Amino acid sequence: MTVLKTSMRNFFAHKGRMALSAVAVLLSVAFVCGTLVFTDTMNTTFDKLFAATSSDVTVSAKGASDSGETTSDNGKPPVIPASVLDQVKGADGVKSAEGTVFSTSVTVVDADKDSLSPTSGAPTIVGSWNGNDARTMEITSGAAPRGADQIMVDADTADKHDLKLGDEIGVISVVGTHTAKISGIADFTVTNPGAAIFYLDTSTAQQTLVGESGVYTNVNVTAAAGVSDDRLKKNVVAGLGGDYKVLTAQETAEANQDSVGDFMNVMKYAMLGFAGIAFLVGIFLIINTFSMLVAQRTREIGLMRAIGSSRKQVNRSVLVEALLLGVFGSVLGVGAGVGLAVGLMKLMGMAGMDLSTDDLTVAWTTPALGLLLGVVVTVLAAYLPARRAGKISPMAALRDAGTPADARAGWIRGGTGLVLTAAGGFALYLAGSADKATDGSMWLGLGVVLSLIGFVVVGPVLASGVVRVLGAILLRAFGPVGRMAERNALRNPRRTGATGAALMIGLALVACLSVVGSSMVASATEELDKTVGTDFIIQSDTGQVITPQAVEAVKNTPELERVTEYKWTKADFTTPDGRTSEDTAITAADPTYATDLRVETVAGKLADAYEPGAMSVHEDYAKDHGVKLGSKIDVAFKDGETGSLTVRAITSSEGVIDAGAMYTSIETLAMHVPADRMPLDTLVFASAKDGQQDAAYKTLKESLHDYPQYTVRDQTDYKEALQDQIGQLLNMIYGLLALAIVVAILGVVNTLALSVVERTREIGLMRAIGLSRRQLRRMIRMESVVIALFGALLGLGLGMGWGATAQQLLALEGLKVLDIPWPTITGVFIGSAFVGLFAALVPAFRAGRMNVLNAIATD
Repeated sequence: MTVLKTSMRNFFAHKGRMALSAVAVLLSVAFVCGTLVFTDTMNTTFDKLFAATSSDVTVSAKGASDSGETTSDNGKPPVIPASVLDQVKGADGVKSAEGTVFSTSVTVVDADKDSLSPTSGAPTIVGSWNGNDARTMEITSGAAPRGADQIMVDADTADKHDLKLGDEIGVISVVGTHTAKISGIADFTVTNPGAAIFYLDTSTAQQTLVGESGVYTNVNVTAAAGVSDDRLKKNVVAGLGGDYKVLTAQETAEANQDSVGDFMNVMKYAMLGFAGIAFLVGIFLIINTFSMLVAQRTREIGLMRAIGSSRKQVNRSVLVEALLLGVFGSVLGVGAGVGLAVGLMKLMGMAGMDLSTDDLTVAWTTPALGLLLGVVVTVLAAYLPARRAGKISPMAALRDAGTPADARAGWIRGGTGLVLTAAGGFALYLAGSADKATDGSMWLGLGVVLSLIGFVVVGPVLASGVVRVLGAILLRAFGPVGRMAERNALRNPRRTGATGAALMIGLALVACLSVVGSSMVASATEELDKTVGTDFIIQSDTGQVITPQAVEAVKNTPELERVTEYKWTKADFTTPDGRTSEDTAITAADPTYATDLRVETVAGKLADAYEPGAMSVHEDYAKDHGVKLGSKIDVAFKDGETGSLTVRAITSSEGVIDAGAMYTSIETLAMHVPADRMPLDTLVFASAKDGQQDAAYKTLKESLHDYPQYTVRDQTDYKEALQDQIGQLLNMIYGLLALAIVVAILGVVNTLALSVVERTREIGLMRAIGLSRRQLRRMIRMESVVIALFGALLGLGLGMGWGATAQQLLALEGLKVLDIPWPTITGVFIGSAFVGLFAALVPAFRAGRMNVLNAIATD
């Protein structure tokens, strides 16, 4: 009880000093809990959505995916004949059945040909209005479509694009463009997953999406009273046979949940990873806080030992303070986590996915985990300072507070840090010299962990040297004030090392990712310059295939010298060794593709692979299956026949573009796949006549004006698009890393604040002998800047080492250019100085307001 009372008294006596540490715990716990609440809420939302939209039993074509994907190689959804509907209606236990048609391989535009598709990446769905959709949609304005000239739109899309009844919109599919006027607007009665949904009547949907009547993509079946879904499925299968895919509502919902779950898990664990980094940074803050509090209470603890307190009691007293801090910060963090989840839901709403707070899901495990993590991490971080407090002897009561015992990092600590750093460096060397990326990645992970721990441990040793160098460069210009700031930073290397290490972690990751991202862009750019021999690339950014009409429009552009079509499909390969590779991708293109893409070959000529009955394989596949030039491979084409193709070229497996591709000609593909089942082009390449590139670019865009689903890019556009994609990903990661950097800034603030308290008498004496308030504040700011720059130097240097090693692994995958983004690295380093200035504002202000006499009289 005495230990608890003492701990409570000390905790509330130093509540101001504990506040920043509590904020670090709060932020870390909030990020964990917010991530869990947000992902659980998303799962609950989608579970309700899939349960509401799934019919008791769904019948679809064999080629349709379980999760409802409707796109095929020819751009049309897999369909079933209308006769299936009559067969299903005749099965036992069927209350009702309805045929529907829908597709996601569409583009919808307004009268100005501007896309109405979501910008969030959610799909655009066009389908027939049916009873199943009526369960989840409520017509709030107008009426359902009746006739070819009418279409209905969901309310969210209408609001976003300011659509009204009577507005004309166009549905562009592989069949062609269908225009209609908005007859109705329907609102979701469940959460809108962010998709843009448009409804036609059934016959119009058949003609618009498939190009023929008498077919459906799905038959939705409702069970009669007392008939289970499983029993209904068995009855339907008995009547249809095994020619169709039949799923119960639960099976359909599970398939949809699996497709969404993969994305959700990636997001969940990525965000938890960043929360873990924030926890790691917070550990340094807590260690520093308790180390300084113990040092400042040396005489007090010595007196406690002198009057009979045991080492265990002192130790427990500090740990109980940490426990109180952990509980306080974690409880607030759990509440903040729920608020963060709500904020993320609002952010998703701005992106087009409306998540209702009615579905907010807080499982009991979420606050339990948050509290457990916060308390355990805080207590573990305080263990070393508590152990140090327990070792304080009663004689310490006769000395001044803040003994110099830890002023210099011990030789054991320094030696251990150097060994760990060397081991990490050797692991990084092994990663960079690995022959396979999979082998090197394990060494890379080990090297990152060991080098990080090594730098943390050896930080106090490095602080002595690095701070002196920084002081000589930056602080000497400020005269005596700058020299005092340098000495203050050097006074306790262990404290400076721990404070800088917190900032080092976040900046190391920033530098590493910057190097990797910049190297990826530079490598891809070099690969484009080296291998791509065409001027223009035409493709759909939403993954739609290119219609024959659009291809014809490209070919009719007068300034073009050649146009190359590029198709993609799957086939089963049976090699001479008797093994079969199922669902292997094969690319079919015009012979001019050998000129458009200069692929390196290790045997034969790529142009020979485009002869009738010929193909190419990549080097790794040839080695694994014993394939040589002249070998015969039996290729069973999807939706076609099996043909025996001769290997005429073996390409390099390295490279960025078309890495690992198998090539054949469109002519060869047409020999084995019927015309009505031929896959449409996924890409079209075009090359301008000499000197007419600019004119061709302009004319080509005009030629495809009526096909807004496709984008024309020259090589410069393509490089910019690649850079933007990687840049957006890096910006998102930097945003998440900002949490760790914020915690690190709090660490600097806390260290300076406690340091000012520790040096109260010293500050009073300096003020008494003539140091002005302005000089005092400048001294503290300079000290903070040096500590921040020390952490930045370590972090950026370490991160660039990690990034360079990671690039060596990427080089094994074809990304061979190492590019150090010096502007970014320099900007981060300079920004760290401003971080130091910002962190010192409050401590410097408080130091400047100290009463000189009271400060001198402080014990």
